Amino acid sequence: MKEASSLDQESSEVPSGQSAHLCQTHLESIFMLVEDNIISFVKKQLKELQKVLHADFPEYLESQSKDEEMLEAEVKEQRENSREAFVKITLHFLRKIKQEELADSLQNKIFARRYQYELKSHLKKKFGCVFEGIAKTGNPTLLNQIYTELYITEGGTGNVNAKHEIRQIETASRRLHKKETTIRQEDIFKAPPGRDKPIRTVLTKGVAGIGKTVLTQKFTLDWAEKKANQNFQFIFPFAFRELNVLKENKFSLVELVNLFFSEIREVRICSFEDFQVLFIFDGLDECRLPLDFHNTDLITDPRKSTSVDALLINLIKGNLLPSAQLWITTRPAAANQIPAECVDMVTEVRGFTDPQKEEYFRKRSRDEKQASRIISHIKTSRSLHIMCHIPVFCWITATVLEDVLKTREGGQLPKTLTDMYIHFLVVQTKVKKFKYDGGAETDPHWSPESRKMVESLGKLAFDQLQKDNLIFYESDLTECGIDITAASVYSGVFTQLFREERGLYQDKVFCFIHLSVQEFLAALHVHLTFINTGVNLLEEEQNTSRNFETRQHTGSQFYESAVEKALQSPNGLLDLFLRFLLGLSLQSNQNLLQGLLTQTGNGSQINQETVQYIKKKLNENLSVEKSINLFHCLNELNDRAIVEKIQQSLSSEQFSTDELSPAQWSALVFILLSSEEDLEVFDLKKYSASEDALLRLLPVVKASQKALLNSCNLSERSCEALSSVLKMEDCELTAIDLSNNNLRDSGVKLISAGLKHPHITLKTIRLSGCDLSQRSCEIISSILSSQFCSLIELDLSNNDLAKSGVKVLSSGLGSLHCKLETLRLSGCLITDEACGFLISALSSNPSYLRELDLSYNHPGQEQVKQLSAILKDPSWGLHTLRVEPAGVRWLRPGLRKYSCQLTIDTNTVHTNLQLSDNNRKVMFVWEGLPYPDHPDRFDCICPQLLCRNGLTGRCYWEVEWRGGVYISVSYRTIRRKGRTGCVFGKNDQSWSLSCSDYCGYSAWHNKQKTSISSSSVSKRVAVYVDCPAGTLSFYRVSNTLIHLHTFNTTFTEPLYPGFTVSFGSSVCLCVV
Repeated sequence: MKEASSLDQESSEVPSGQSAHLCQTHLESIFMLVEDNIISFVKKQLKELQKVLHADFPEYLESQSKDEEMLEAEVKEQRENSREAFVKITLHFLRKIKQEELADSLQNKIFARRYQYELKSHLKKKFGCVFEGIAKTGNPTLLNQIYTELYITEGGTGNVNAKHEIRQIETASRRLHKKETTIRQEDIFKAPPGRDKPIRTVLTKGVAGIGKTVLTQKFTLDWAEKKANQNFQFIFPFAFRELNVLKENKFSLVELVNLFFSEIREVRICSFEDFQVLFIFDGLDECRLPLDFHNTDLITDPRKSTSVDALLINLIKGNLLPSAQLWITTRPAAANQIPAECVDMVTEVRGFTDPQKEEYFRKRSRDEKQASRIISHIKTSRSLHIMCHIPVFCWITATVLEDVLKTREGGQLPKTLTDMYIHFLVVQTKVKKFKYDGGAETDPHWSPESRKMVESLGKLAFDQLQKDNLIFYESDLTECGIDITAASVYSGVFTQLFREERGLYQDKVFCFIHLSVQEFLAALHVHLTFINTGVNLLEEEQNTSRNFETRQHTGSQFYESAVEKALQSPNGLLDLFLRFLLGLSLQSNQNLLQGLLTQTGNGSQINQETVQYIKKKLNENLSVEKSINLFHCLNELNDRAIVEKIQQSLSSEQFSTDELSPAQWSALVFILLSSEEDLEVFDLKKYSASEDALLRLLPVVKASQKALLNSCNLSERSCEALSSVLKMEDCELTAIDLSNNNLRDSGVKLISAGLKHPHITLKTIRLSGCDLSQRSCEIISSILSSQFCSLIELDLSNNDLAKSGVKVLSSGLGSLHCKLETLRLSGCLITDEACGFLISALSSNPSYLRELDLSYNHPGQEQVKQLSAILKDPSWGLHTLRVEPAGVRWLRPGLRKYSCQLTIDTNTVHTNLQLSDNNRKVMFVWEGLPYPDHPDRFDCICPQLLCRNGLTGRCYWEVEWRGGVYISVSYRTIRRKGRTGCVFGKNDQSWSLSCSDYCGYSAWHNKQKTSISSSSVSKRVAVYVDCPAGTLSFYRVSNTLIHLHTFNTTFTEPLYPGFTVSFGSSVCLCVV
């Protein structure tokens, strides 16, 4: 500007009235001065433009902003105009000399600041308000005011999940309580710890209405308002539903951006290679473009025109604008449309956690008392509570409950989904009546026009539900017989049910505000059609029942056919539809729709027949998901008898699964999966220590983090089932204890398929005492060497692995893929040579193993010295080593290595018991024997005694018996006199196995009896106790040890073996 002021000064000094000659001379000098100024200006500006081309774009923007902050508005405008004019001239000459790329790059950088400013202003207007299901004619709510953080998790895959989204929500609601890697919305593109490769493409999954769109809007708004995400120079949000209408058109990427953001008219960007750009593509599940990733031409030039689908494919594959980042959102069923290799990270929106629900309702309602009432009510209904993980359903719930609380004094609030959605429809009809029709509050809200609108919307909902369409274009409406003009009227009147959106070129796109609203209206349409005409729309051959009595007779058949249709539908696609349809059959719900329903029948008998039919289906071999939905259906029909009976049994101390029907087993699974309690640990023994119980409760195992299946008499059949569970993507298991089951090598082989699966999350597996050999070690070694192996803790104790087994196991331990931190090989017949293999493996992979248990083996002094040296060496990971007890005696196969010599304590022997065979045999006698008085002697209702040995480690013994006896262990402090309080198994100080010629076996502790099924009764019983581990096991002895029962507890005192011997009975301590 200095040059301009100098020019002004010079011109003011020119005298007036000069001669033509002087004037001409002076004019030349003026223009020479102008020329000098222009040359100086051009040189200076060209240097500036060179700097722009070499400068980093964000730094350039920042320096520009700082320079201009100090200028006055008028001067700033003059400078901006001069610079813009000069840039245009420069661009003209650059293109004239064929420097197109340089010209484009310069244009981008010079105009980027203005473009960014305009873009941010446009996006702030577009996303500053949210309409929460209300059409844009309503009063908007500020997004920043209502936005509630969503629960977003890292991880998962882009694999398709075709299950009905209500099933997915039920699964997700259980996982919200568990510790998962969560991510904040502003950190979506930040690489997780340990990942070096930058994230280009993020795929975010989530069911309909969970908040994906609002999440992207909030991310974009924060950028536009300079609150976050400023690492991006430009963010361009697109919706697939808007891209769909361009299916037949061709654009370049630059043209497509300029088309969608046409509001920014004054300045355009030629390309985006120089900037950090984020493209957001929302709603992949709504895409109707042919995304063929295998047969699409390569496009690398953002200025080259092609089809929109080809643009998207090349952008996603990284052929086009590889420097850009992409964020794609989708419902789970469409996730696999994007190849896995094109996605760097998958995230999942799980909706609201319980605290986030409360936050939403308190933000929504200004009345704190009303908000608290709504929150309390939701907690009373499991169905509503689960659905409120979906933000849209929270809005529906708030809309209904606010209206009900305002219009009713007290009274019952809606508890079922059908009840809630009927109220929601009624509320919208009232709004239409008062707001659009000018009706009074006393006027009936169902007019002929309203009925016609709802019937038309119901038909549209049903027809499009069958096609799995959530959004509709004019062609879809025409197929359903709905005029586009009528649809616009519906969307303008029923603003909270049905929405019209304007796409490019003002094309109309229609949708229901949520999938559940569409399913409700579809069910209402099917119900109305049957009630009014007798036509069952769910049957392929539709028979009409005009006669009212006939229709009553076929009413139950109508609902039964709906149940069958839903059970046969793939992936539960009609689950929620069925709940609504059955709920609409209740007279109480039909009463709420008086005016819409022109006729209703006496449905109580039909309801009862439907309930009985559902209970009959529950006794069939249904999948757990189908059974759970049928229980939800019973809830909609107000029948909770089965569930309440099981709940009462669970809360009693005498719960037993012995006589449960299939329906009751399904009810148990439903209760456990629906429970508010965290399913962190599942203990099969709490229900039944049997294979049948495990197979019935597998869905609960899958939903748990830790499964305690030890000592449950499991076989190969269980291993195969567990392997299938471990392969499932939604399996939550991180630890599984299969100890003390006779799985053998064949069982380990079956389960290994699950342990090698790419989606495996298992960290810990315990296989102690499973009768494994070298063959199992080969299988486990293969697992440890797998790149997908996630194991960090492995327990193979009490298996006779010996040298050959440890040798093959060591090859897996030495693999670089092995991340094992804890290895337990206690009691595995390990010698010094076998220990050498382990040391060699640790040398190959020294970083991971932290804990090594070699107790109850014979590793040899030299090897122990080496291991002790490793323990002290900080360059190795090992910090816990157990080698004691050690010695040759522990090289005996099986549990007999722990055998101990018991001695009966004669001071405890009841007077009705007689000792013989060197005090090793005990018999019952009628005549009391004259034993000397002693405070330790039992003087109680049952003749019993204790041994002298106090056990604190691992011990094993065998007993021969006849008649009826109790084989027990007890604390020394057990009472010696009285009735049941001092009897073994009838108190909290003793544990017993009852053996009877007539009644077989049963286990007892603290008066609690556990019946034991056994194919035969052996006269020889083995007992194994591991005091530190808290396990006490009983076995039937034949050629092998056959497991009978295991107690799992924490022993706080030394244990003393004991026996109770009844009339005509005896026990004898065996030499092992």
